[in-house]
Amino acid sequence: MPSSQPLVLTELADSTRAAAEAFIAAGTAANTVRSYQSALTYWSAWLRLRYRRSLGDGALPPEVAVQFIVDHLARPDTSGNWTHLLPPAVDAALVEAKIKGKPGPLSFSTVSHRLAVLAKWHRLRNWDNPSEAPAVKTLLREARKAQARQGVSVRKKTAVVLEPLQAMLATCTDGVRGTRDRALLLLAWSGGGRRRSEIVGLQIGDLRRLDADTWLYALGTTKTDSSGVRREKPLQGPAAQALNAWLAVAPACEGPLFRRLYKGGRVAASGLSGDQVARIVKRRAAMAGLDGDWAAHSLRSGFVTEAGRQGVPLGEVMAMTEHRSVSTVMGYFQAGSLLDSQASQLLSSTPLDAVPPGERTAAAPHTAQEC
Repeated sequence: MPSSQPLVLTELADSTRAAAEAFIAAGTAANTVRSYQSALTYWSAWLRLRYRRSLGDGALPPEVAVQFIVDHLARPDTSGNWTHLLPPAVDAALVEAKIKGKPGPLSFSTVSHRLAVLAKWHRLRNWDNPSEAPAVKTLLREARKAQARQGVSVRKKTAVVLEPLQAMLATCTDGVRGTRDRALLLLAWSGGGRRRSEIVGLQIGDLRRLDADTWLYALGTTKTDSSGVRREKPLQGPAAQALNAWLAVAPACEGPLFRRLYKGGRVAASGLSGDQVARIVKRRAAMAGLDGDWAAHSLRSGFVTEAGRQGVPLGEVMAMTEHRSVSTVMGYFQAGSLLDSQASQLLSSTPLDAVPPGERTAAAPHTAQEC
C-alpha cells in the first residue's frame, strides 16, 4: 500500500547525493549528472511511496522495474481510453513534492531514461541490474509497440536546415544582441552542429585565427569525448565573418566566448547558460515567423539534415559533429538526403498532365475498385 507520509525534499536530496557523487567520480559530464540526479530523486520518491524503502537499501528486483513501467506508461484499455497503474494518491504526492511536473503518465523516453539511470546506478555498485531482466526488456519493447500502434510517436525538435537558418539570421539586425546571436547561430550550425553545452563552454582561448575568413575553435571534454584532448574544428566564410564582428564589439582576452548582455547592449563578463542558448534559437525563430518546435538541438539536427541534403559524406559529417553512433545520426542524415533524391520527385520529373490518358491507365493496372 502507498505510504501516507508526505515526502520531505531535504531527505530525498540526502538519499540521492551519494549517487550524484558516484557519477561525478566516474567522470560523467555535468549536464548528464544533473539529469541522473533528477532521475534518481524520482526513483527515491517513488520507491518510498510505493514500497516504503530507500534507494540505497540494496539491488532492486526486476518486479520493481516492471511495476515502474506499468505505473508510468499509458496503454489503451478495452474501452479505448488510456490508463496507467500509478495510484492517484502516489501521483498527487509526487506532484505536491515537486518531484513530478503534473499528474498522469510519463513519456516513453522519460521512462526509458530513468530505467537506464537505474541500470547504471546498479552497475556502479556491482548489483544485479533489474533493467536487464528478460521480463523488463520484453515489457518495455511491447509497450513501445503498443504506443506506436496507437499513434504515439517520439517528438523531435524541428531541424534548422538552410532556409530557416537564413530566415533567423535575417532577424539579427538589432545591434550588439543581433551581432552576438548571428555569431552564435552560425558557429553552432556551420561549426558542426554544436550542442548547447559545447556552445556555452567555448572560451576566448579556444579560438585560433588562420586568416580573415578562417578560424579554428577547440573542443575539450564533451558529452561523447571525455578524454580532455583538444580537437580543433574549422569555421569559415560567413560564420568566420560573424565571429569577427562579435569579437569586434565584445573584445576580450579571456573568459566565455558568448556572454550575456545588459540593457543597452552592454556586454557582461559572465557567459550564457544552456537555457539561454535555447531561448535565443526560439526567439529568432519567432521573429522570423517560423512554425515549428524549435530548441538548441534544432541547430545540431539541422546541420546533419542539411549535410545529407547537400550530399556531404557521412564520415565527414560525423567528424564535425563527433557523433559516436551511426544509428543516432543516420535518421537526420537520411531525411536530408531524401529531400533532393530523384526517388522523392518522380512526379515532378514527369507531370501527369503531360502523359496521355491512355498511357496513364496502362502504367497503373490496379484500379480503385481493386484496391
